[in-house]
Amino acid sequence: MNKQYYINGEWKSSEKTAELKSPHTKEVIAHIPQATREEVEQAIEVADSAKKQMAELTAYERAAILEHIAQLFADNRQKAAEIISLEAAKPIKYALGEIDRTIETYKFAAEEAKRLTGEMIPMDAAKNGANRFGYTIEQPIGVIGAITPFNFPQNLVAHKVGPAIAAGNTIVLKPASQTPLSALFLAELVNQTALPKGTFNVITGSGKTVGDALVESDKVKIITFTGSPAVGIGIRNKAGLKKVALELGSNAGLIIDKGVDLAQIVPKCVMGAFSNQGQVCISLQRTYVMEELFDEFIEQFTTATKELVIGSPLEETTDVSAMIHPGEQDRAVDWVQEAVQNGAEIVTGGTIENGVFMPTILTNVSSTLKVSCQEVFAPIVVVNRISSVEEGIEAINDSNYGIQAGIFTNDIQTAFLASKQLEVGGVMINDIPTYRVDQMPYGGVKESGTGKEGLKYAIHEMTETKLVVWNHN
Repeated sequence: MNKQYYINGEWKSSEKTAELKSPHTKEVIAHIPQATREEVEQAIEVADSAKKQMAELTAYERAAILEHIAQLFADNRQKAAEIISLEAAKPIKYALGEIDRTIETYKFAAEEAKRLTGEMIPMDAAKNGANRFGYTIEQPIGVIGAITPFNFPQNLVAHKVGPAIAAGNTIVLKPASQTPLSALFLAELVNQTALPKGTFNVITGSGKTVGDALVESDKVKIITFTGSPAVGIGIRNKAGLKKVALELGSNAGLIIDKGVDLAQIVPKCVMGAFSNQGQVCISLQRTYVMEELFDEFIEQFTTATKELVIGSPLEETTDVSAMIHPGEQDRAVDWVQEAVQNGAEIVTGGTIENGVFMPTILTNVSSTLKVSCQEVFAPIVVVNRISSVEEGIEAINDSNYGIQAGIFTNDIQTAFLASKQLEVGGVMINDIPTYRVDQMPYGGVKESGTGKEGLKYAIHEMTETKLVVWNHN
């Protein structure tokens, strides 16, 4: 199947294509166009020319378009989920969950399109402000370069496309090389709406060619990127004065205090650590359990993990399938081996069986090992014992990353202390760090990035605040 990319409301072919293989079966599922630098520049040109048309849409019209996209996803829910399962090997139950969230994300974007307001400025609060009337307006920033990852190929795209449309901007989207089919399916849906042609463009190809062209173009006003810290930092260094919003990696931590109900907590931890094969920016990677509960937690956690169903992503019962690429599975094995050589114990997993890297629990892991201090992006979770909550907070903070962290505790003072001291973008009290709903402000500190996603917050990144002052003197 030869796919085409989408530009100016039309489907175009590139001379060069690349094979797209299913991570699960390793079969070729499509041939994807590999855009040249010139083709990317053409897409940017188109988006730049469409700015005026886009800016002329009313808030009502932008909201209606976003509602229409949400409705089209609802009408094509099964098909959209199957595309994700096919190209990303995400088990179908999680792929369907992702489409449900995608629908909600576009709905939130539609609602926020109607709430794009500035504020009144009390000019006369200043000595020289008498008889002046001031206010701000939020205006579209222009062309948005969106670069998205493979792990949520519809919902993380929606987190860039939704706010871009809501704010009245035009878009050039570069999806992850492993998951272009979802973005091209989105283009098919958008093509059915009243969105003006040229305002939304999808270009496929190598990260280097497409990414560099977007980052280096003077016409692109903001790069919004979700992906690895190394690439994100590279973008930041090249971007000059253009705005950059970066959602990068993490190694999310969780503290389990004494006296909590493990029966409630363990199923959440299994989901947090292993859903989508652990390929989630806020996947539960480091768990710090108070000594009193440690043995019981390990026992319950291991039992529940061994009950996970491993298999084809298209089977409704499957919990865990192949990771995105065989090379990534080999890396996961290497990292586990390194941990074992340095004194860690494998409680379960650590091997590849029938082409799937098995859900893995490690304990007694030193904080300097890759599985602890880097982002594993694999179904691997570290469980270490602590003798105080303070020790857990210190361990979580001993990281270059910090998107979210969680703590389970029945003590209000402990929860409050954790909420203040954890060095992360979001603290989940009595929940796993993997919890996210799509309208909340989401983003990290340190090497986890800059800027916030969540519709209202992303829209703010994608507008320019203009001040207007009227002088009555």
